[in-house]
Order: sequence, then structure tokens, then C-alpha cells
Amino acid sequence: MTIAVALADKMDTILAFFSIGEIPTGSRDPFALRRAALGVIRIVLDNGLRLPIGDMIAASEFAGTDVVAFFADRLKVLLRERGARHDLVDAVFALGDDDLARVVARIEALTVFLASDDGANLLAAYKRAGNILNAEARKGALPEAVAHRSDGPGEEAALFDALRTCRPHVQSALASEDFAAGLSALARLRAPIDAFFEGVLVNSPVAAERANRLALLMEVREVMGQVADFSLVSG
Repeated sequence: MTIAVALADKMDTILAFFSIGEIPTGSRDPFALRRAALGVIRIVLDNGLRLPIGDMIAASEFAGTDVVAFFADRLKVLLRERGARHDLVDAVFALGDDDLARVVARIEALTVFLASDDGANLLAAYKRAGNILNAEARKGALPEAVAHRSDGPGEEAALFDALRTCRPHVQSALASEDFAAGLSALARLRAPIDAFFEGVLVNSPVAAERANRLALLMEVREVMGQVADFSLVSG
């Protein structure tokens, strides 16, 4: 009861002031709304509550995306104070999740993963794939074809197979909120991606080959993007 009353009081204050346009700007926060938001976040996290910010707002007569963004900024501040890397906070927040407990768990798992050799090397592979795709996008639209299992270099077929094996494991792990397991499944892509870059010419002069290889790289980016926006991770 005490927790519920404290949450209701702080949320009511924040939402009421937002509803009349009294939003903190710069150093101006005369009604201490930032402190109230941090109080809500600490109550939710410290008590293991599963209360997405969007749900709390929807339950009120006041609503608005500005409030969600406000809480997201406050959570970023709190996590950075606790030592979380700012780029990992941004990479997770880019997914649009507003469940505070889930966001924190995802950041913690990502922190451990990227500290490992598999994590660092997979991030490098993601960046390489992203650079190729971005360069091709500047030349024109990327191919819309779905990747298929090629009869070309074995490394190309191996990456296709690895993606088909990896995807359901990642999706299952994320559905159960086992983010460490999801990242572990992604780690299995490291070897086939490395081999693909070593043994396959992405920008093949044969249009069909080039389209399929770019489609494979887009699939790598899409599968990894289910866990976090790795384009926002430095390194």
C-alpha cells in the first residue's frame, strides 16, 4: 500500500504539471518534476515492479509521449550514475521499450556480452556490415529480395544457415526475457560472419549475387537489431 500510494502521488504530480505545459527545460524545474520521476523509477526498480511507463500514463486522465520521453531521460541519468555506458543505454532505448525493469536487464546483459571477445568481434562485424550497407544505400535503393541459400561460395551458404538457426533462438530468448541467452545465440554468428567477409565478394559484378549478399547483411543487421541498436554502440 505504501509503495502504491507513493507511486500514485509522484505520477499524479508529474502528469498534472505536464498537462498544463509546465515541463522542465534546461536547468529550470521549479516543481522538482525530475526528482519526482527519479523517485518513481527507483521505486519501480528497487521493488522489482513490472510497470511500463506507458501503462502508468494510460491509466491516468493525462497522457502524452512527452512524458514517456521525460522518464526515458531520467532513467538514462540514473543508469549513467550507476556506471552504465551511455551508448548502451541509447542502444537499448532505441528499441522503444518503456518497461524499466526490462530495459535495465537488457543493458546489463549487453554490458557483459560486449566485454567478451565474441561480443567485441560480433560488434565489429555488425559495424562492417552496416558500413557496406550504408555505402550501397548512398548509391541507390538496397535490394528488396529475401536472401536465399546460394550455390556459390560455401561461406555464403554457411551464413544463410547460421541465420536460420540463430533467429528462432534469439526470438525465444527475448520472449522469455533471457537477454543473456539471446546474446549467446547471436554470438554463434561470429564465425560464419567472419568467414563470409573473408571468402565472399559482396559487391559481385553479377547483380543477383550482389543482391543476395546484401540481403544476407541486411538480415544480420535485422536479427541483431532485435536485441539492441548496435549502430549506436561505440567501438
